[in-house]
Amino acid sequence: MDPPSASDGPDGSSIKPVSSLLAKFENMNKSNENQAGPPPPRTVSPAPKPEKLFRDTTPTNHATNLATPVNAREPPAIPKTRPKDKLNLANLHPSAAATPSSGSSGPSSPTRPVLPPVSPRPIRPPSLMVEPPQSPPKSGMDKTVVERPGFLHTDSMVKPSSPATGSKQFKIPSRPHTPILEPRSRSPRLVPSQPPSPPPPRRSGELRRAPEIRENRPAIPPPINRAEKPSILRRASYFGDGSHGYDVRSSSVEKEKVSPFNSPPSSNGTHEDDEEEEVPPVLPTRPRPQPDVHMRAKVIQTGFEPPPIHHTVATQRKERGKERDYMNGSAKEPITPQITGELRPALPARPVSMVGTVRAVTAAMAMAPPPRPPRPGINTSVQETSPAASATSQKRVVSTPTTQQQPPPPTRGHGRSMTVDRTSSRVPPEFRTPAAPITETANARPTDTVMVSAARVEAPVTLTTAAWPDSSNTNRNKPYIGKGMYEIPTKYDSRVFDVCGELACTTGSLTRVWSLLDGELLMSLAMSEGMKGTSVAFKPGKHVGEEGERIWIGNNFGELMEADISTQSIVGSKANAHGRHEIIKIYRHFNELWTLDEVGTLHVWGPDENGVPSLSSGPSQSFRVPRGHTFSMVVGDDLWLATGTEIRVFLPTLDGKTQFQVLIRPLHQESAGEVTCGTHLTTDTNKVFFGHSDGKVSIYSRTDYSCLGVMNISNFKINSLAGVGRYMWAGYNTGKICVYDMAQSPWAVKKDWQAHALPVVKLVADPSSFYKLDRFQVVSLGADNMLRTWDGLLQEDWLECEMKSKDTEYCDFEKLRALVMTWNAGASTPNSLRYSDTDASFFQDLLQSSDSPDILVFGFQELVDLEDKKATAKRFLKPKKKEGSDQERMSHQYRDWRDFLQRCLDDYMSGDLYHLLHTAPLVGLFTCIFVKADLRDRISNLSSAEVKRGMGGLHGNKGAIVVRFMVDDTSLCFINCHLAAGQSAANQRHKDIEAILEATLLPPERDPAVRVDSYVGGGDGSMILDHELCLLNGDLNYRIDTMSRDTVVTAVKAGNLSKLLERDQLLVARRRNPAFMLRAFEEMPITFAPTYKYDVGTDNYDSSEKKRSPAWCDRLLHRSSRGRIEQLDYRCHDGVRVSDHRPVSGRFRFTVKRINPKRRAVAWMECQQRWEDIRAKEAWDEKLYYLTQLIGYDAATAQQLIDERSSRSNHREQHRSPSRRRDLSGSAHRALT
Repeated sequence: MDPPSASDGPDGSSIKPVSSLLAKFENMNKSNENQAGPPPPRTVSPAPKPEKLFRDTTPTNHATNLATPVNAREPPAIPKTRPKDKLNLANLHPSAAATPSSGSSGPSSPTRPVLPPVSPRPIRPPSLMVEPPQSPPKSGMDKTVVERPGFLHTDSMVKPSSPATGSKQFKIPSRPHTPILEPRSRSPRLVPSQPPSPPPPRRSGELRRAPEIRENRPAIPPPINRAEKPSILRRASYFGDGSHGYDVRSSSVEKEKVSPFNSPPSSNGTHEDDEEEEVPPVLPTRPRPQPDVHMRAKVIQTGFEPPPIHHTVATQRKERGKERDYMNGSAKEPITPQITGELRPALPARPVSMVGTVRAVTAAMAMAPPPRPPRPGINTSVQETSPAASATSQKRVVSTPTTQQQPPPPTRGHGRSMTVDRTSSRVPPEFRTPAAPITETANARPTDTVMVSAARVEAPVTLTTAAWPDSSNTNRNKPYIGKGMYEIPTKYDSRVFDVCGELACTTGSLTRVWSLLDGELLMSLAMSEGMKGTSVAFKPGKHVGEEGERIWIGNNFGELMEADISTQSIVGSKANAHGRHEIIKIYRHFNELWTLDEVGTLHVWGPDENGVPSLSSGPSQSFRVPRGHTFSMVVGDDLWLATGTEIRVFLPTLDGKTQFQVLIRPLHQESAGEVTCGTHLTTDTNKVFFGHSDGKVSIYSRTDYSCLGVMNISNFKINSLAGVGRYMWAGYNTGKICVYDMAQSPWAVKKDWQAHALPVVKLVADPSSFYKLDRFQVVSLGADNMLRTWDGLLQEDWLECEMKSKDTEYCDFEKLRALVMTWNAGASTPNSLRYSDTDASFFQDLLQSSDSPDILVFGFQELVDLEDKKATAKRFLKPKKKEGSDQERMSHQYRDWRDFLQRCLDDYMSGDLYHLLHTAPLVGLFTCIFVKADLRDRISNLSSAEVKRGMGGLHGNKGAIVVRFMVDDTSLCFINCHLAAGQSAANQRHKDIEAILEATLLPPERDPAVRVDSYVGGGDGSMILDHELCLLNGDLNYRIDTMSRDTVVTAVKAGNLSKLLERDQLLVARRRNPAFMLRAFEEMPITFAPTYKYDVGTDNYDSSEKKRSPAWCDRLLHRSSRGRIEQLDYRCHDGVRVSDHRPVSGRFRFTVKRINPKRRAVAWMECQQRWEDIRAKEAWDEKLYYLTQLIGYDAATAQQLIDERSSRSNHREQHRSPSRRRDLSGSAHRALT
């Protein structure tokens, strides 16, 4: 190309003198072109004419310009697989670099004219340093010049937008960056087109600073006449070269030239908005879809500065940046879902199907199981689907398609598979990586943009189940393992462990391995000072027989160690396997081990020539995942990783040819808290479960990654989840473990027990236990440093439930009538009932309308004046009498009421004879139970207890009286309560109820058969909820919330009881609080007015100074198994005005049973046989899953191994003493006879 004329400026624009001083300055430059020494200083910098401020848009050919300089120094060679300009999107298109133009052929770029190469010798700037906001262009600013000009300030240089990571991102060395040429964060545009402002006059201080700037610099050549110096090469446009662009300016604008006084690219004369805008990020490293330069150029304004950003838009951008930083853990640590390590050339074209390479197997051992098969190959072929089909299908993306596609039209969503919303045209710096190699096979994927839009359009509605799990039939018996050690103390602070068969390994300051069969310590290794084990996993063996022989340990210094259990020694190590970063997880995936550190580096350790992973060499592949790990697990071939509330899915592979990141955006549920744990079920492989810090469980589908629902299961943090068969085990911060049956909705709490004194740290369902030990074990580690082993099959629970479901086959049933009354008498005596006719006839009416019940229960509260401080102190401080009968210990108030009730029964129930079964007093509480004479002989195992809840459990003014007995083979329990008073004391009442129902009060039953037959929930009768029939009465003191007294009174007078019941504290707690103990009880709907608080002797609610709000304090609740209690009525006796409470009564029908021993023995044998059949099926399924899904055998080989192991077990069983089987059959025979 011919050089520009003498009238052309450094950027090809015409120079027109605007004053005599400008003409003189140009003549001086022309005459001193080759002269050394500084030019005379300029005193005034004239401003250019406004009409000459537009940028020239004459096309240029960038490829030719880069090839033109011959004598100039060139930058170091760039790999052919990388683009030479990571900020030039045109380089991403293969045809851009392959279509160079030569000479002065037609225009190929819509932006600038073709310029000649820069002179090879360095060009010095003029000695007069003019630094106005819009100063004239300075020489030496060609982007292709290797040496950085001495007058460039580092503040004006573009800093890399993506920090250096382990992936060694591509960077062009020694290339000055000019902020003006970089794309702005607002919108991509041709930046140098804004009109500059006239430079201000030069101040004297600035003239004196010129020599200081030139200090310590090489000699500066004389200034060059702009009329004769060659044009400066312009850096390639961000939007592509001339072969891929349209002219975005009109012909009239193209003819205009840029004034020489326009700001040079490196000057600090940029607009203030430019300095505040984000630095444009670098491009991703993987081959991405090519943006359509033509369409994007049509919407870019090149003549004027865009309008300023509104402050609300700037705030939104800043918030989005903070969200991205939070998601990634740090803005300086980009999420790079790309293989780290040394840079490799571009990925080859992916074949239609890729089958895993079959690993050569060494000579098989004579009696050893077959070697492990190779990991199933991952089919990475691209399914030929239409774009429409891709839009509706789920978004599992691929990275190396086999066919070449034309670039899709540009969309606001990027084709990069990222876990952020890519709808913006600006990609944040932390999600950009250097440009990937461009090959023929790395073209754009047209399905990517389709999938992005599909992900944006799809808005699946997540079903959140507000109902809490049903806990009415919860079993509280601890599922102890049948054989082996129940618990093992680790004796040091351990938080990480793994299990394989009979071996359990914990790590921390020590690494120890125990035998779960006898508790023997098999290995103990001490860590160095300051070092601790942070992750541990059993290493895969060559075949299934070698599983569990060695372990991998990761520590807080990024070191991996391999320990041999038999020799108790370290047999291999890899120092700095993860730099100096703590290794937080070690995963097992077939015969591979994956290690993850705290900064998100994931190493895949593939098998060596022996078929097992080894530390003698480096990892097979390395990947990067986001920081902020809270939980992760391997499900199938995928790695599900949670960071806070977001869940991402990755697909690590050994060859690295498959897209690592599976989903475009992370999975997230607004209604759930931070992810703390997760699991999946072997019986339902399509679902993945995650536990959250707020007690919720979210369920996702493995096929389309949609959220199937969110369940509320607890108010406490879920520390660990384990899928055991078809049940879900959950460990809580309270130390409890709950087992949930997910077959119904809402779930049912099948089991609930206190497993540890401190929080449950982790639960592990050992998949190898059935194959190795012929049992299904679940191991828990608590913060109390105890390892405990549980029966994963819940055998005792199953047998108990099965026997109770068959009780109609071996039991005879009978229905009994019962009358229960509760009354807060307010220190009334029987004589107090004489002053009113309605009070005097209360008990007569109650008994005569009761239909001759078989059992009568009278529960009183406040038979003594609790407001009398002197009497209360006397009762509290006076010691109890050690000797004496019940008559002597009972005060006169209780004796008076007992005698009065006996007289009432004799007078008003003359046709029936009743016996006093039991009386029990407790500081105002009094329980009196009568039974018919013909029922008295059928009652056994009578006992009672009391629970004090007043003054922190020291005083009996608040508490409960518990009475239990057996009628035939049915256990009954009656509880008379008086709970904490006060409108705002609801939580204290909850605690009182919990203490009463969970207290171990009564003598336990020793006979296992009686436990199964007469008690429920795996109990032994020592707790209230162990009994089959429970009835709770008393002054529970639950009030009506969020309503004033006048509103409540008005609603009562209007008969609007439903409005009040919606705010009743007891009913609200049953609906909303899953830990509320009375959720297991039932209550008949209330149809009467509140029973508290009345003015004594009237029907008016409290009119005293306190004016307490009315409430249903006096209640009757019941609990039974399989509906064995039926409530017939529930009423309030409004005629009794002697107290501030109204009496409440209810009639019930109890179903009791009598067991036939012979028929029970037959049913027991049938249950045992059915259990063995179910257990055999469960064992087969678990063994097959272990060998195929964890070890990696095919189904045929796995079945062969199972059959061989079963035959050896049967052979050993034949040589074992059959005494136990003989004893079992003998006991069954004796029962039948």
